[in-house]
Amino acid sequence: MIVAMALTALNGGRLNADVRPHALFCDHMVLQQGLHAPVWGTAAPGEEVSVTIAGRTARGTADETGRWMVRLAPMQPGGPHEMTVAGTNSITITDVMVGEVWLCSGQSNMNMSLSLAMDAEAETAAADHPSIRLFTVPARILEEPVRDVQSRWQVCSPESAARFSAAGYFFGRHLQGELDVPIGLICGACGSSAAEAWVEMGALTEVIPDAMERWQAEVDYEQGFRDKYEAEMAVWEPAAEKARAAGQEPPPKPVLAYFVGRSRVHQPATLWNGTIAPLVPYGIRGALWYQGETNEPRGHEYAMLLRALIASWRREWGQGDFAFLIVALAPFRPIYDHPTDSGWAEVIEGQWQVARDDPLSGLAVTTDIGDAQDAHPKNKQEVGRRLALIALARVYGRDLVYSGPVYSTMEVEGNRVRLHFDHVHGGLTTMPGGPLTGFAIAGAERKFVWAEARIDGDTVVVWSDEVPEPAAVRYAWAKHPICNLANENGLPAVPFRTDDWAKTTGP
Repeated sequence: MIVAMALTALNGGRLNADVRPHALFCDHMVLQQGLHAPVWGTAAPGEEVSVTIAGRTARGTADETGRWMVRLAPMQPGGPHEMTVAGTNSITITDVMVGEVWLCSGQSNMNMSLSLAMDAEAETAAADHPSIRLFTVPARILEEPVRDVQSRWQVCSPESAARFSAAGYFFGRHLQGELDVPIGLICGACGSSAAEAWVEMGALTEVIPDAMERWQAEVDYEQGFRDKYEAEMAVWEPAAEKARAAGQEPPPKPVLAYFVGRSRVHQPATLWNGTIAPLVPYGIRGALWYQGETNEPRGHEYAMLLRALIASWRREWGQGDFAFLIVALAPFRPIYDHPTDSGWAEVIEGQWQVARDDPLSGLAVTTDIGDAQDAHPKNKQEVGRRLALIALARVYGRDLVYSGPVYSTMEVEGNRVRLHFDHVHGGLTTMPGGPLTGFAIAGAERKFVWAEARIDGDTVVVWSDEVPEPAAVRYAWAKHPICNLANENGLPAVPFRTDDWAKTTGP
């Protein structure tokens, strides 16, 4: 729990008698509208602290460790305001906006900056949005949770946006254009990170009791490759020196396995400790989550992990069930010429199960905007737009289409299967056109083959001459599916399977 966090003082490891707000409370910040927004920091133990903004004041007293917190009365969107934090000294924070605040987290696809996105030069030049504010949290891997963070809010400009999360920026830009209120975006993400690293330790061990043992086994596995590399280098270095002395080409230099060191960002709870915990309990509307690639080898447990992560974040924040919007994994190599089992698809299934069961969640499907040759597809514009559609519909109550077709039920009709869908919204279609693809079918023997498929009204009929008695259908069930089912609003169908057969990554 947050109350049990290790205290890291904001001034070089010792408490300063001067009142000092947490780093989140600085010039250009955005406060979440409509809730009792917490403001906190440090001061001398027992010191009385007041926070004043827009004609309202909240007062508190620093506890015996020098920590204080007050909660502001709910505010309407707008600004700029000045905030004064006063104790024995006084600090004035300028250009404070009130609006909607979202946390952006995950691994490298969330971390990917605007400067690397599609049409980066034009998009960066146009990123002049004074009502959008950006706060980047340095990714820190720590054994214990801390309270401090070293960063500052920045006004969204071509310079600041270029370094910020592209997916987060495009989400915020779309949301700001629709809501016409200030938007605050906080990004704390880390490339190659596992979901386990982002879950508070107590919550993680409730669902995966051997999480630390698993991680230690990964560390030991990596150490074996490191030991092998060091032994090879011990042989290579004198051989290379001898060759150079004789005017000959040295032998090829040993190469350390590319994955060695990645266990560091897989260590349970460490990114929660160092990157997310320092933000708690800053007022937010919700979180965006773009992660799962690293968890492909254990896709069968992803839904359980993600539920634990969401529940632990909401519990630690203590502001109720804030929204949690998820980006589905994008297609990535290889492309198979036959149906296969897929840990990648199992992760997406887990993402969808979580989004389906949570009224404040949703899944942005990306089957149409992946890149077989790049795990970091550049079209983050559409990722951000689809996340914003979900937010507008499920969080802000807008009446709009935010999802592609979602499988609901099936009927066996002789040697064919008829599939029914929700979120048809004007009709089923293929995007960008052409014959319907992406379906596989199997009989009771559980051997899948590619299927023929056609749209029939609001249903899809699937069949194969190789399967006279069908039992199950799968759609987009691959690491890089070739699929094109969508609704007339241009949103792709959620990948699915009609069976509940054992998963390929399961025990």
